[in-house]
Amino acid sequence: MIFEQIATGGCQSYLVGCADTNSAILIDPELSRVDRYLALAARDGLRIHYVIDTHTHADHFSASRTLADQLDVPVVMHRLSPAPYVDLRLEDGEMLVVGKLRIQVMHTPGHTRDSICLRVEDRVFTGDTLLIGGTGRTDLPSGNPDALYDSLFGNLLKLDPALLVYPAHDYKGASHSTLGAELAANPRLQKREREQFVSMMNNLNLTMPTHLTEALRTNMSGGKTVAQMLADAAAVVPFMALDELNARIAAGESDLLVLDVRERDAFDKGHIPGARLLPRGQLELRVNQDLPDPTRRIVSYCEFGRISTLATATLRELGFTRAVALDGGMRAWSDAGFPLTTQTD
Repeated sequence: MIFEQIATGGCQSYLVGCADTNSAILIDPELSRVDRYLALAARDGLRIHYVIDTHTHADHFSASRTLADQLDVPVVMHRLSPAPYVDLRLEDGEMLVVGKLRIQVMHTPGHTRDSICLRVEDRVFTGDTLLIGGTGRTDLPSGNPDALYDSLFGNLLKLDPALLVYPAHDYKGASHSTLGAELAANPRLQKREREQFVSMMNNLNLTMPTHLTEALRTNMSGGKTVAQMLADAAAVVPFMALDELNARIAAGESDLLVLDVRERDAFDKGHIPGARLLPRGQLELRVNQDLPDPTRRIVSYCEFGRISTLATATLRELGFTRAVALDGGMRAWSDAGFPLTTQTD
């Protein structure tokens, strides 16, 4: 077997090929690495027959459709995938034949309804069902902790403990593990009673992926990339200058709400005085709770002004027609010497 693991930040993609026939599959490709995948396949003399996503990704942009179009091969996902561009929809127990390789499909819902794991010879590609030292979260769209418990303890972890584990994400620099090692030491897998496991998953309080909305829209529809979304948003979103916002804050404008759409750790290190925190990844989930008055003037900002532009476009779509974005973001605000605080109102 020819095997290449390609890391993009915390995202892991895999090029798996049959050495005898030079046939291959590509698993969980990320959009920014298209040229890298093609270069590796060319170097190894591989012809990619299938591009596979183990689930609908919410934290990065899938390259599956882009690569499938370039290579004229099918996009493969589980039958329950919401993406209309999927060409080959698989179910539990089915198999892909690629040269002498047999790619066995296991439906493992929990992280998402359409999650699958792929068993190939001595290894299993676990997507976000099982991570090294963790599991996929269950608080994103179509996640279900009960289903994840069944997928793990009733299915995946019953396989040979010597099988190598290659997940779709790893943020700690590990390349792989084994099912036996995860069962023995993975903290989340120590909660082996259903109620304990479900309770743990329901109380993780994780931050949301920064591009949750944009990634889901793109990966579920095969539509625009984040760069295209940003260009479109910038065309319909008004902005406020740094000095203008500073003057309005100093004047105590009562109708003004400054909205920080970064994550909590960035907010705590320093933010615009009086700003309210609502991370971009949680915007749609918390907008009615945190922003009950759609008539207020909202000025949103992030670190560099890009994510806040997308957030502002979303706010305006949701009826907050007076929402604007801060030109330049927090980095420009800080560089200009305008005031910062670490206090929370």
